Amino acid sequence: MKNTLLFISLCLSAYSFNTIAQSAYFPERGQWQQQSPRDLGLNEQALQTAISFAQDHEYSGAKDLRIAILKAFEREPFHKILGPTKKRGGPAGLILKDGYIAAQWGDIERVDMTFSVTKSYLSTLAGLAFDRGLIASLNDKVSKYVWDDTFIGEHNQQINWHSLLNQSSDWSGELFGIKDWADRPPAEGGIDDWKYRTLHAPDTVMEYNDVRVNVLAYSLLHVWRQTLPQVLKVNIMDPIGASTTWRWFGYEDAWVTIDGMKMKSVTGGGHSGGGVFISTLDQARFGLLALNMGKWKDQQILSEAFLQQAIQPSNANPSYGYMWWLNQGPRKWEQVDDSSIFYAAGFGGNFIVVDRTHNLVIVTRWLEPSKIGEFVAKVLESTQ
Repeated sequence: MKNTLLFISLCLSAYSFNTIAQSAYFPERGQWQQQSPRDLGLNEQALQTAISFAQDHEYSGAKDLRIAILKAFEREPFHKILGPTKKRGGPAGLILKDGYIAAQWGDIERVDMTFSVTKSYLSTLAGLAFDRGLIASLNDKVSKYVWDDTFIGEHNQQINWHSLLNQSSDWSGELFGIKDWADRPPAEGGIDDWKYRTLHAPDTVMEYNDVRVNVLAYSLLHVWRQTLPQVLKVNIMDPIGASTTWRWFGYEDAWVTIDGMKMKSVTGGGHSGGGVFISTLDQARFGLLALNMGKWKDQQILSEAFLQQAIQPSNANPSYGYMWWLNQGPRKWEQVDDSSIFYAAGFGGNFIVVDRTHNLVIVTRWLEPSKIGEFVAKVLESTQ
């Protein structure tokens, strides 16, 4: 796997170098520079049209996210809120061009839930563990690292880091009181159909499932031997100058004993509560790090090789990499032709869109999710 990652990195190094060279500006902590769209080579009228579109197409769910969550996932048997939630704000967003703020709307300092955008943060911590040799190979069986009963059984013992990261593990079991089959069950059938299903070999079928994502978070907690929010803070958020306002929560009873200390295992999403709570501004910093392929100023924080692998289409779903969505395959936005775009996506219309072709980062909060392709297309009209 390391040889594969190195090969990918070398093949794309020239393109990556040009991207970083274009994006010379990295904001200091608490400081952002804004330039006019015209000075950044963007059409101001087209950009304003895109912003108006985002403001006019606010997420239709309740602002009390407890109500929105329970309504959206009412088909799940036994579903309940197990972690913190927060009433949401209104539409907000940022558009960065070459690292500079080209446009903004709404309250960009407000801390809000970000739901499955959290998965892209989790993927980053897996990448850091790989970069530092804490995970020797992404093809390694996770049971080699987590030797409790989480990965017992003929099927679960076959699961490797690669399949956990691209959500094709089909891990079977229960974690923190939630059964894997009860999370986002199929539209057809009932409990017996879901409980006694046929298990798919890892890396063959992708299924979006927060329990299995939480298994990844739990496994990384065992690898890092310290809480993941602290790992994220020290190794990612502090170096990129994020504020001190973001938080990462787990479920109320998700406590694990590591080295004699109680540690909270965090969630990779928020549809039962928890996940990353963060401002639009801090989301933009994380997106800018991804745009520059893991580099911030002169520091390579996350290896380019891992991030390149993270945005490769998976065997199980060509629209999905390592917890980043790709603008290709069955989930491709019909309004946007660029297949190099990748993005983090969360419930309620939370998105971090990375466009390396135009050196853009687009962060939008509480946009009606079905409108994201049309919105990005309108932003891209400003580059023409």
